[in-house]
Amino acid sequence: MWPVLRSKPATRAYSFNFVDKLMKKQILLATTIIFSTLAFTASAEEIGDVSTVFKLLGANHKIVVEAFDDPDVPGVACHIARAKTGGMKGAVGLAEDPSEASISCRQVGAIDTGKLDKLKNGSTVFKENLSLIFKTLQVVRFYDKKRNVLVYLAYSDKVIEGSPKNSISSVPVMKWNQ
Repeated sequence: MWPVLRSKPATRAYSFNFVDKLMKKQILLATTIIFSTLAFTASAEEIGDVSTVFKLLGANHKIVVEAFDDPDVPGVACHIARAKTGGMKGAVGLAEDPSEASISCRQVGAIDTGKLDKLKNGSTVFKENLSLIFKTLQVVRFYDKKRNVLVYLAYSDKVIEGSPKNSISSVPVMKWNQ
């Protein structure tokens, strides 16, 4: 007979140490995800809403209109219309809002044209959660130098997959007389 080789059984300290390291990594990942979804570039001001579906329990489904100013380009304001889920899930923050939004941006003041060349194309200027953690509505900005136009793209994304639904708005940069 061949001798049976046996390894030492894992000690309790080793197994707790492994579990402890694994839990620390999971907590770090969860914290990173939460803080990255809570981070946003501009905050929106709610302008108003309309109800689209009556819900007996909880808030009605709505279309919400919000406004925000471009944080890097003073003189540009945007308005977003988006669906907001009501009901009981919406009331406690567990609902996932639809991936549909409409955006309109306008020049509302003087724009410093010297700063436009320094803007990074595709910069996020607005971000808002559409679900508890994994889905966001984002607005990114592009500068079309040839046409002297700022272009704003609204879309939603998820950690795993996004939606091809999007909306776009262009702001021609004009001289502003006070």
